[in-house]
Amino acid sequence: MTLPLFLWQSVRATFTAPYRWKDILIQLEFVSWQSLPVILFCLCFAAIVTIMESSFHMKLVVQNDALVPGFAALLILRELGAVVSALLLTSRVGAGLAAEVGSMKVTEQIDALRMLGIDPVRFLVVPRLIACTVGGFILSIIANLACLYAAMVVSEIKLGYSPGAFITGMRAFVDFQDLVFASIKGATFGAVIPLISCYFGFRCQSGAEGVGSATTNSVVASSVSIIVLDFVLTYIFSHFY
Repeated sequence: MTLPLFLWQSVRATFTAPYRWKDILIQLEFVSWQSLPVILFCLCFAAIVTIMESSFHMKLVVQNDALVPGFAALLILRELGAVVSALLLTSRVGAGLAAEVGSMKVTEQIDALRMLGIDPVRFLVVPRLIACTVGGFILSIIANLACLYAAMVVSEIKLGYSPGAFITGMRAFVDFQDLVFASIKGATFGAVIPLISCYFGFRCQSGAEGVGSATTNSVVASSVSIIVLDFVLTYIFSHFY
């Protein structure tokens, strides 16, 4: 099965009933709740680095870091929050999905589903696609807000800017539509992960080496797809600023 055909079958099955809501909720918990701690941990440190580096270089060039809160908030909302969250999800969720589906392919469980008259794409891909899309949307919003809060705390401790000054500087550069666009990116990136991961899982070769190869290829392909999609979405959204 080629990738375009697999994508078409998966998307078409997603918009047709019935839905396996129990499996969707289980996958949603795995994608969102279980992934939240590591995403928040990494993004908060990314916000700290962003603030400190921005302040250092701005003082070096213009001898003033008054614009750091605005620039940092702009970078976090438009790029850092959604992209880093998606890449972390790729490493955690995408690898897990590829290994799971690949193991089912190797042990002939997918062939058994076909023999029972069950569509493997609808049974395996659709719940994960819906869960990852919703989970990516939710995680993008939470991660961006947490990242902004971490940046505000660091600005107060390290740079001496009060929360009010940080918010005032932030509002001069960003507004609510930036959070909306970030959440759209999160949902789009979230949808890419199960599609590519399950595709490589369905194409998994026999043996442990085949499962490992499918997992590695899925993570690499998902990461590249997210970077490319980020460029495309950023270009599209730039017409609305």
